[in-house]
Amino acid sequence: MAPKLPDSVEGLRAAGNQSFRNGQYAEASALYCRALRLLQVRGSSDPEEESVLYSNRAACHLKDGNCTDCIKDCTSALALVPFSMKPLLRRASAYEALEKYPLAYVDYKTVLQIDNSVASALEGINRMTRALMDSLGPEWRLKLPSIPVVPVSAQKRWNSLPSENKESTKNKSKETTKSRVPSAGDVERARVLKEEGNELVKKGNHKKAIEKYNESLLFSNLESTTYSNRALCHLVLNQDKEAVKDCTEALKLDGKNVKALYRRAQAYKSLKDYKSSLADISSLLQIEPRNGPAQKLRQEVNQKLK
Repeated sequence: MAPKLPDSVEGLRAAGNQSFRNGQYAEASALYCRALRLLQVRGSSDPEEESVLYSNRAACHLKDGNCTDCIKDCTSALALVPFSMKPLLRRASAYEALEKYPLAYVDYKTVLQIDNSVASALEGINRMTRALMDSLGPEWRLKLPSIPVVPVSAQKRWNSLPSENKESTKNKSKETTKSRVPSAGDVERARVLKEEGNELVKKGNHKKAIEKYNESLLFSNLESTTYSNRALCHLVLNQDKEAVKDCTEALKLDGKNVKALYRRAQAYKSLKDYKSSLADISSLLQIEPRNGPAQKLRQEVNQKLK
């Protein structure tokens, strides 16, 4: 005799979750269907519960390779609770699988507006950017659908979730770009994009230059100077924390990158982290004892410390 099914929405959802964990995706999907029907028969308005059920059923469709129905269910989930993280990520994956790269890009980008540290969305943006550059050419950004602006309320809703819920979504996949060995063609494309970024810096267009460096790093992230050049742009735009990150990446690749040391020292000074600034200046002066700008910066930082 078949086991008796739960008679509540909550019970059916829990049973569906267990079937999903066991890899029984068709069974899980059927349980979520039953829960949705029960919700609709009951007539009670519980948009969050209904949205979760659609999103969960979408996950089953995605596992079974049924991307079209996955997209439909994610869209239904998002109509009930706009800017929900999981249906956005699942729909992006389905769009990507169907090679609808502009739509996948928009969903990944929307996720990163909610939380810019979601690894699967960062990876997705990298993949989509490469695919879109290949298929649509250098003006690919102009050919995208509009990206919705995520309201603060959606960001607050995400931030209010228990940390374990967020971490399970954020860390489903780790960035793979760092371990990818670029081909000779990718290295050459990265070099050309970096040079285009350098030309934009000379013209004072630092925002556009950052876009070029971003694209260059998608093809090859093994070039220290690309990071230190992007750091310069961040410094000019008063984005000191981003400058520190880029200089740190540059120094991982080349510990004697003098420009990276100098620019990180500048960024630390702007952030009032004078000890870190002084440490970078000292490292720089060990490499180039007569570096005039570094000596001047050391005097300025020492004055701040006094």
